[in-house]
Amino acid sequence: MCESVSHPEPCALVVDDDGLIRMDAMDILQDAGFRTFEASDGDKAMTLLAREHAVIVLLFTDVQMPGTRNGFAVARETASRWPHIAIVVASGHVRPEPGEMPEVARFIGKPFTSDMVHDHLRDILPDGRKPAPLRNREQAGSAP
Repeated sequence: MCESVSHPEPCALVVDDDGLIRMDAMDILQDAGFRTFEASDGDKAMTLLAREHAVIVLLFTDVQMPGTRNGFAVARETASRWPHIAIVVASGHVRPEPGEMPEVARFIGKPFTSDMVHDHLRDILPDGRKPAPLRNREQAGSAP
């Protein structure tokens, strides 16, 4: 779990109301080198982001969740309030309509694999915010 202290691993927030999918996404992000926070809905995610935004570099959110904010709303508010946070929105049922997601966000379909998530993260995270395992896999992939 992420803590509000200085540490070498960047932090990610995983938001999904399905506990098994949330745990799977957290495992995938931890394998990529992130420390993780978790929230079961958009309202809890925004509360956590308001408190911990300084250490979070990635938001990984589902779309359909209980509460007053769905994943698209969480993504838009996050992009507006904390532009340093990279955003991945995932869904197996809903595809984003034009304007639903911030331009900086990336959408992936469910079910997702660790390779799929890691590839997207290598694309959207600046080098200074990539955890070592993502940087190392990228360098290993470009080796002759």
